[in-house]
Amino acid sequence: MDIEFARQQMVGQQVRAWDVLHPDVLKVLRSVPREQFVPGGYEPLAFADTEIPIGHEQKMMTPTLEGRVLQALKPGSSDKVLEIGTGSGFLTACLARLAHSVTSVDIHEEFLATATVNLEDSGITNFSLLPMDATLELPEGTYDAIAVTGSIEEFDPRFVLALNQGGRLFVVVGNAPAMDARVITRTGDSDWQSISLFETELMPLVNGSKPPQFLF
Repeated sequence: MDIEFARQQMVGQQVRAWDVLHPDVLKVLRSVPREQFVPGGYEPLAFADTEIPIGHEQKMMTPTLEGRVLQALKPGSSDKVLEIGTGSGFLTACLARLAHSVTSVDIHEEFLATATVNLEDSGITNFSLLPMDATLELPEGTYDAIAVTGSIEEFDPRFVLALNQGGRLFVVVGNAPAMDARVITRTGDSDWQSISLFETELMPLVNGSKPPQFLF
């Protein structure tokens, strides 16, 4: 497989075709080696617009959805980002290339170990990975952007409370087959603006169908 040709095709024919046009997002998707973040044996599918199994009944998001997440959040060079659901670390790497720092949490410590190796092998250093069930607690502090990489059955506003003023949250809410991808901006102490972006289907966050029980 011609890896560089496949990478350019992924960005040019798949991601751009789904209205991901922000130049910084397209640049980071061209520069982060996605083939290093897929499990062994799945390298031929690294650039296909398909979910890839990574274990524990979890899957990597498609490149088009990853592009939409990055474009919705618009992380800047001074932004502090929280990612809920580390997986293999590919989206973590993209966020880290765009932002000042990324804290990523996952319920599966095996994923965190693999993601650490993947990130370090890709030259990423501005990240912190934490073992945590985000349905029970979130890391201390507030963030400029939050990416939730699994769907949740019902939206809970306590995600918004983890944002700084003007911070953005990407989250997919609902039940299959029609889920609502939203970007939510915190506009005040108890206020936020929610914009529906598109319908999609995304694997649920582990325990994402449970009643919210966040601790701050």
